[in-house]
Amino acid sequence: MSSLEGRGRPPTAQQFVLGELRRAITTGRLRPGAPIRQDALAEELGVSRVPLREALKTLQGEGLVGYRAHRGYLVEELSLDDLREVYRIRKILEAEAVHQAVSQLTDEDLTALEKAQQDVERAGAAGDVLDMAAANRTFHMALYECARMPRLNRLIGSLWDATDAYRSIYYGHGVNRERVIGEHRAVLEALHARDADRAVRILDEHRAHAVTALEELTYPET
Repeated sequence: MSSLEGRGRPPTAQQFVLGELRRAITTGRLRPGAPIRQDALAEELGVSRVPLREALKTLQGEGLVGYRAHRGYLVEELSLDDLREVYRIRKILEAEAVHQAVSQLTDEDLTALEKAQQDVERAGAAGDVLDMAAANRTFHMALYECARMPRLNRLIGSLWDATDAYRSIYYGHGVNRERVIGEHRAVLEALHARDADRAVRILDEHRAHAVTALEELTYPET
């Protein structure tokens, strides 16, 4: 997990470990169901077990890792029903966020969204799964934050956290990266037109494509 070259180390050991665990999960180094071997990980990161345990507790609270008796910590797996439920709840909450956001979008907001989209496209062209996942989240959250509803944003963020382990599976395929870019561009067109209903419809399709792809890639027996 030697990914810190060229990046500043966070101010605390716990934040450092938390960031590295998120990175390992988002990039697919630690995949759903994978065990988290604390001794080896602590040695690799050059930290004690204390900040590692605290970081794992944080991720457990978010539903990203789980603890099993006689097995220890592992990257949490979602059942197909769980995955569908997460995306269904996101659909409801994000529609409200978009409607509220569009009603008060500023030119500065649109400029920020365009910049976030440029980052998505740059990472997609490079095939950088981690950077594209991060840029994609920045794009979406920048839109939802325009709703000026912080509690709603926190709820949406927690739902995104629950599926972080599946980002690398989705973005690992070029066709999915290209689809995301096209759908984001369509959302931006709708936002420039201040057409909330069209933006919501496109985002509904955006999520549906992700669910369908993950069903096929992660649960092929279904």
